[in-house]
Amino acid sequence: MKSIFSPEYHIFRRCLIAARKDANLTQAALAKAIKKPQSFVAKYENGERRLDVVEFLLVSRVIGVDPCEILRQVEQACQSTSCGEGL
Repeated sequence: MKSIFSPEYHIFRRCLIAARKDANLTQAALAKAIKKPQSFVAKYENGERRLDVVEFLLVSRVIGVDPCEILRQVEQACQSTSCGEGL
């Protein structure tokens, strides 16, 4: 399924996926920790749904990463690509 979200959101998703993998968590383990089905994680990682701010903070906490660090990574990646022009 093709994502309908912006290039910036695609970068955000990639950063979250990398953080989850760096924490050695599977989608299933993350989903269990946030009390959601595994499909919830799969859908936001695949771009089928968006995370809201509260969900992002919860996911960040479970992964063990500072949410501000994820946002810094997104901002840095956007600045180094053409998608940063609109920010």
